[in-house]
Amino acid sequence: MTEEGVTLYRGLREVYIDRTTSSFINGKEGKLYYRGYSIDDLAQNCGFEEISYLVMMGELPTASELEAFSKELKSNMGLPQEIVDLITIVKDAHPMDVLRTAISALAGFDSEVDDNSSEATLRKGTKLTAQAPTIVAAHSRIRQGLDPITPDPKLSIAANFLYMLFGTVPDPEDAKLIDKDFVLHAEHGLNASAFGARVAASTQADLHCAVTTGIAVLKGPSHGGAAESVMTMSLEIGDESKAEQYIKDTLDGGGRIMGFGHRVYKAVDPRSLHLQDDLKALGERKGEPKWYSILQKVLEAMQPYARKGICQNVDFFSGAMYFLLDIPEDLFISIFAMGRIPGWTAQVVEQFDNNILLRPRLQYVGELDRKFIQISDR
Repeated sequence: MTEEGVTLYRGLREVYIDRTTSSFINGKEGKLYYRGYSIDDLAQNCGFEEISYLVMMGELPTASELEAFSKELKSNMGLPQEIVDLITIVKDAHPMDVLRTAISALAGFDSEVDDNSSEATLRKGTKLTAQAPTIVAAHSRIRQGLDPITPDPKLSIAANFLYMLFGTVPDPEDAKLIDKDFVLHAEHGLNASAFGARVAASTQADLHCAVTTGIAVLKGPSHGGAAESVMTMSLEIGDESKAEQYIKDTLDGGGRIMGFGHRVYKAVDPRSLHLQDDLKALGERKGEPKWYSILQKVLEAMQPYARKGICQNVDFFSGAMYFLLDIPEDLFISIFAMGRIPGWTAQVVEQFDNNILLRPRLQYVGELDRKFIQISDR
C-alpha cells in the first residue's frame, strides 16, 4: 500500500514556510525591498557596507554606526595562513568549491563557532562577509602562480576585491560597479541557496555550516550560473546583427535563452534595470560597446515573451559587466556568493530566533512487501 490523498507541491512552489522581515519580492510588479526599503532607492544611494548593515541589523545605520561597521569589516578581511595554505592545496578546484571549503574551514578559527545567539551569528556573518572576497581573490592569484595580496584598509570591500584580484588600485568607476552588484545580490528571499542555509540552521548547525550549504546550493547552474551562461551566449552571437537569428534558432531547437525568466518575477527583475545603463557606460569607457548592443538586440528579440512573464533577470547584464572588468568567467558565481552572505546571515538569525526543524516529506509510490531473495539465488 502506498500513501494516497497526498497533495504534492513539487519544488515547493508557492509554499510559505515562515515569516520574514529581511526582504520582500513583488514578482507581479517587479519590485524588491530590503527591510522595507525599495531596491531602487538603495541601489542609487547606498554602498555595500551600508546595505550589509541594513540587511543583517535590520535598520539603516547612522553615520557613526556605518563608520564603526566598516572598520569592523575591514579589520576582518585578512585570512589565517592555514586558510591560504588550504587554498593552495585545492587551487585546481572550481572557485565555488574553494570558497565553500575555505569558509567551512574558517569555522575552526572562530571562537564563537558554536554560539548561535543573534549577537554571535551577526558577528560571524560580518567576518564572513569581509573574508569571502579575500578568499576568492587569493585563490584566483594562487592558481596563476601569483602571491595573494593583503587587503588595503583604505579601500571598500568592493574596491579591495578588485585590488586583491589584479594587484592595482581599481578605477573608482569599476569599484562602484562591483559595489552596486554586491548591493543588488545582498538578499533575495527564500531562493534555493537561502532555503539550504535555513535547512542547515533549522538543525541548530552553526552559521559556517549554513553559509557553506548556501554556497554549495548556489553553485548549481539552475541557480547561480546564469551570468556566465549569458556571457557565453553573447560570445556565441558575436555581433548584434546575428542576435535575432540566434534567438530564433535556439528557441526553435527547444533551447533556453539565458538571463530570462525567474521563479518569482513575472515582470522585469528590478535589479537588472540598475545594471543596464552602467553596462552601456562601461562598454563605451572600455572601448567595447558591442556587448551592450548585442544584449539590447537579444532584449528586442525576446520582447514577445515578456507578455508571458518571461523577462530579463539580474544575470542578464551582470555577466557582460564582469567580462568587461576582466574578471575570469568561473568567478562570476563567486561574486554572487560574496554579495549574498549578509542575506544568508539575516535569514539564519531569523531561523534561530523562531526555530523549527525543516523536514518536509516525500510521497512513496514504490512497491511494498517485496519478497526478499538471498544473494545466492539472485
